[in-house]
Amino acid sequence: MKVVDKIALVLIVIGAINWGLVGIFQFNLVEAIFGNMTVITRIIYALVGISGIWGIKLLFDD
Repeated sequence: MKVVDKIALVLIVIGAINWGLVGIFQFNLVEAIFGNMTVITRIIYALVGISGIWGIKLLFDD
């Protein structure tokens, strides 16, 4: 597995855990750590979203 694939997978897992916390406990871990819609928070959300798109590629790799 390439380094980029591993980074994307880690970010996908982080995003999934965060959404699980939001859905179950109404607690947003990213915003709790970095603040409500700060530049860093928005960058993290963007990276997780891009990783999700990259994850589609991982589904079709051999």
